[in-house]
Amino acid sequence: MSNATSKPTAAASPGPVPKDWIAGLKENARFDLMAGFIIFLIALPLSLGIAIASGFPPIAGLVTAVIGGMLGALISGSHVTINGAAAGLIAICFGAVTALGLDPATGQVDMIAGFRYALAVGVVCGVLQIAMGLARMGKLTNMFPLNVVHGMLAGIGVIIMAKQIHLALGVSVSGDMIKTIAAIPSSFAGMNQNVALIGLISLVIMIVWPRMGKITKFVPAPLVVVLAAVPLGMFFGLDKKYLVQVPLNIAEAFAMPDWGKVNTGVFWKFVVTYMFVASLESLLTAAAMDKMDPWKRRSNMNQELIGKGAANALSSFIGGLPMIAEVVRSSANIMNGARTRWSNFFHGVFILVAVAALPAVLNMIPLAALAGMLVFIGFRLAHPKEFVHAAHTGKEELFYMVATTVIVVAVDLLWGVIAGFALAVLVNAMRGVRSAKAQARVKADGDNLRLELQGAHGFLNYVSMRGQLDALPPGKKLTIDYSGVSYMDHTVHERFHDFDGEYAQTGGSVSTVGREHLKPLSGSDVAALAARA
Repeated sequence: MSNATSKPTAAASPGPVPKDWIAGLKENARFDLMAGFIIFLIALPLSLGIAIASGFPPIAGLVTAVIGGMLGALISGSHVTINGAAAGLIAICFGAVTALGLDPATGQVDMIAGFRYALAVGVVCGVLQIAMGLARMGKLTNMFPLNVVHGMLAGIGVIIMAKQIHLALGVSVSGDMIKTIAAIPSSFAGMNQNVALIGLISLVIMIVWPRMGKITKFVPAPLVVVLAAVPLGMFFGLDKKYLVQVPLNIAEAFAMPDWGKVNTGVFWKFVVTYMFVASLESLLTAAAMDKMDPWKRRSNMNQELIGKGAANALSSFIGGLPMIAEVVRSSANIMNGARTRWSNFFHGVFILVAVAALPAVLNMIPLAALAGMLVFIGFRLAHPKEFVHAAHTGKEELFYMVATTVIVVAVDLLWGVIAGFALAVLVNAMRGVRSAKAQARVKADGDNLRLELQGAHGFLNYVSMRGQLDALPPGKKLTIDYSGVSYMDHTVHERFHDFDGEYAQTGGSVSTVGREHLKPLSGSDVAALAARA
């Protein structure tokens, strides 16, 4: 944000805003059908791989995609997001299956029993998400420090890579995450060479294919992986234990929850973790897709929670994974010309047809191919550039991210987020943030608005601030006055930066004044700001 008045940058108009619901189907079917088909090609192998990595049967990932597409699309609060199984939930799902399936007497884990207990967790999570939406809690996503969220995702990425490397090499391991990471060298030493070759080729395709030009828009990398891996698996004559196994009869795809652990603390621990991560990731994805949407339509975050909750409850009740609005598939959806929620619906329909008509073909996919894809996805989540970006936004931000990542990997996902959040609260308190209430007042003079900020602003009081920003009348000349600010953390600064663009979409403009006494704490455009001594 500059001190000069900033007006919306002129851009080529994408045309009239697409209609929604049935009118939108009639108007945009030719665009949404094609986008939905391409997303189906991406989602099919990824859904299988994510389910396997989560300790669920492979078919569970496809159940999730069907319910998330066909039901979730119709009741969600977003326009172009894609619902489905997500890599970001792998660590939670696998943790739930193994913790709930553990027999204390023998120390052995019954994965089938753990899976059914985890389904019960998913149903409860879905019901609570509906309650959150009805209670209008969609705005709470604004209260989490951005680099704690990034640290959580990076930790999940490390966990995914550590687990999937073994599967890509054809080796089975067990134990906690530290033991899993430590076992990587021995898995390389004892790898199945044919399986490892398929895993390596799959990983290379995921890296190289996106750089191959226009063809990648219509032939996604996950599909190329499958097209390459299936013939290789047949050539090597891989044993069935190295291949996907889905039921040949669609009726066998369904499983019911087991409520036998509902009175235990570990059950409710995973309910809280599921609900927090699934809700946060979905809302963040919806917000990110609003920025990518050519028409800049804003999602209804409360309805988004209701939609995800209903779809999650049903998916878990019949044997599917929990779901979120998934960022990679949603981004690809927009880039492939999707206009309305119907592309999500169509992708679910195509998944359903594949499950019903092609189960024998699905059972020819090598597990190593799916593992190679997930190693790539895990690396993207934990990419070093994410830490470089955090460092660029400030030393404190890098501290939050690294601390969260390390604790997520070494201890537990929920404890990692709690620790990162607590560290951020402590630093904010040291910087003078004492209240969760926004310190600002609005003055109006005809078409001119003035938002006067006061005191220290941290992520905790941005929820209240966001309520004031949303209440501003559209299309005005808004001036944000920083002269009373003593501190503003990176999360709030970045969200104000995003708000400038949002407000411009209403036909208004934003200018800033009174920042001369504030100094940025790093070289980033959205660095934390502190009053000069």
